[in-house]
Amino acid sequence: MGTYATCRGVRTGATLWRATADGPEHHIVPDGVMDLMWFQGRLVVAGPDTRVYDVQAHTDQVTWGLQLAPGLAYALFGVPADELTDRRVDLSELVTPQSDWGPEGDVAASLERVFLDLWTRAEPDHTSLRMAASLDRAARAGLSVRSTARQHNLSERSLRRLSNRLFGYGPKTLVQIHRFHHALHLARAGAPLGEAAATAGFADQAHFNRETKRLTGTTPTTLL
Repeated sequence: MGTYATCRGVRTGATLWRATADGPEHHIVPDGVMDLMWFQGRLVVAGPDTRVYDVQAHTDQVTWGLQLAPGLAYALFGVPADELTDRRVDLSELVTPQSDWGPEGDVAASLERVFLDLWTRAEPDHTSLRMAASLDRAARAGLSVRSTARQHNLSERSLRRLSNRLFGYGPKTLVQIHRFHHALHLARAGAPLGEAAATAGFADQAHFNRETKRLTGTTPTTLL
């Protein structure tokens, strides 16, 4: 979505970011996370994506957001992540808004205030958040469903249910999305596509191409 910058962290598990639109149409690719953001004058929850999400915006329009740590969206909103998959939902549809949630002056500070209010209301269980973080690390490491379930003393069926609730999709899909982003990051850093694919865990560059096409509708070369 044009210029994108991570600004600073919020103590309780979110990262503040700002994006500036460089044109009227933008394509947001799946990234395995959920966000709370000020977008076009509204507080919006961006659910987990399984495909490209198209956004209309004015050139130079600024969007502020908080990228939520694994499992935190479920803790704050009380809604399973898979109910928000491939959706953008007004925050007021999920929780009762406070009167002082409007963006006054410093939009970033207002967004953090909303987040901390949600945190205070929800009092998230740290054990559950640690489990979500561990599952996310396992996915980033490319562990199989069986290995991840064994590592966390879960049945594969229980792991899939938990993953759907915390991330919006099963552990296999989460692995695929993280692997795609790892390869894309390496390629953007200058690695040849074949090397980036192999390092990220793809069988070969053709495998990377197929997964990129499935997730984004285009090729790695076009994305780069």
